[in-house]
Amino acid sequence: MSARPPHDDAASEVEEDVAELGDPEASSPLPSGAIATHAVSAPGELIGGRGTSGEIWSLAWPVILSQVMASFVGLVDIAMVGRLGRDAVAAVGYVTQYLWLTQSILFAIGIACVALMSRAIGAGDPERARAAHAASIVVAFAIASVVTLVVLVGPGALLAVLEAEGAVVELGIPYMRLTLGSTLILSIAIVVESALRADKDTRTPMLIALVATVLKTGLNGILIFGLLGFPRLELVGAGLATVLSQVVAIGLFVVATLRRPRSSPVRIGVDDLRHSRTLLPEVVRISLPAVAERVVMNGAMMAYFVFIGTYGTAAIAAYTIGIRVLSFSWIPGVGFSTASSTLVGQALGARDPEGAARAGWRAVQMALGVSVILGGLFAAGRVPLAMLFTNDAGVIDELGPFMLVLALSQPFMGMHFTLGGALRGAGDTVTPLVAATVGNWALRVPIAFFCATVLETPVIWLWCALVFDHLARAIWLLSAFQRGRWKARLGT
Repeated sequence: MSARPPHDDAASEVEEDVAELGDPEASSPLPSGAIATHAVSAPGELIGGRGTSGEIWSLAWPVILSQVMASFVGLVDIAMVGRLGRDAVAAVGYVTQYLWLTQSILFAIGIACVALMSRAIGAGDPERARAAHAASIVVAFAIASVVTLVVLVGPGALLAVLEAEGAVVELGIPYMRLTLGSTLILSIAIVVESALRADKDTRTPMLIALVATVLKTGLNGILIFGLLGFPRLELVGAGLATVLSQVVAIGLFVVATLRRPRSSPVRIGVDDLRHSRTLLPEVVRISLPAVAERVVMNGAMMAYFVFIGTYGTAAIAAYTIGIRVLSFSWIPGVGFSTASSTLVGQALGARDPEGAARAGWRAVQMALGVSVILGGLFAAGRVPLAMLFTNDAGVIDELGPFMLVLALSQPFMGMHFTLGGALRGAGDTVTPLVAATVGNWALRVPIAFFCATVLETPVIWLWCALVFDHLARAIWLLSAFQRGRWKARLGT
């Protein structure tokens, strides 16, 4: 295990590639049915009792599968674009920075939608739930309209801000106009998917994610490489594949809502849009801390990566490979987070705070159990897994310890994912923001800075900073959930 090799040109090149692709730890996890583009199940009311293990699992497993498909689409995307050359990969990387920023804002609105709708549904007030759904669509569509206008008018200027080279800008402009120009479609899909989940329907988004995954993957191959007699469009083809799959996805979401009875909390009409004005401030209030949380996370990931880069190519490659391999092991935490968010919100709406607490604790227990098992499996198989992704002995030497440390962090990640979801379901988006700030900026980044620049320790000490980050977030959220102040939020 190397201590501090010089930061050579090769390391800089790898660092640029990874920075362009982003960090899965900082990427937004939901909703996957909408972002998988990048037959309808039974309504949520048919699911059984409140907060039982069976109900939590019924809500969680479709989300877990949807997240796996969304991750698969991301891997396929970059694998196909990678065949077009370094400039094409760089163009996608630069555009992705803006795409993730936009998605983070829209996901935050989805969080507000779930919090407001689940509370109203639990209170037996479908009219208020529809108004919350409509208000979330209005806010998301307004933000998406601004993004679309800016992207259509000045994509070159946006890429220039990131200091993209001329050849990369030329490739990136049409791709950016297609992917971010379709944000209007994405904004509606994200909110509708969030509304379905608030109504305990996680299977419809899963089925739509499946269709979007197959369609996006197939269109990528056809349009990027010119298969089946189609012209070879390369990066433009990747953008078109995104747009077309998003159009199909939003069509399926619309069909799913129209198949619900008019009294359903997710089926909105013109009257609901009029009534939504009173809830617009609530949507914004709940969304803002969630947006800030993503900013805090992404900033910390970038700073942490800078310190890793000082250890050379092997450390960078180990981080890049390890984080992507193990990202699949924390997907269950995302599923349990979704389940706890919906169940806590609905229980509070039904004026059953103790039931909400029981649902949250049960989801945490289940997430913890799954995380321990998966973390153990990844820890035990870290060397064979590393050898599947690289034959570089130096990278494997670094990757083994990194994957072990990250595997040890899995239980803490499962806990804070699920507890964060429970608090957001209660409308508390401030506490997860504070926890993320403490874990990242009071522990992870300072520890990495101190180890890399002052003590010049081996890189494994930077890996250990991850454990302190996730442990601190788990403890902070555990304490907040235990205190129970969240039970008084979002009074209806």
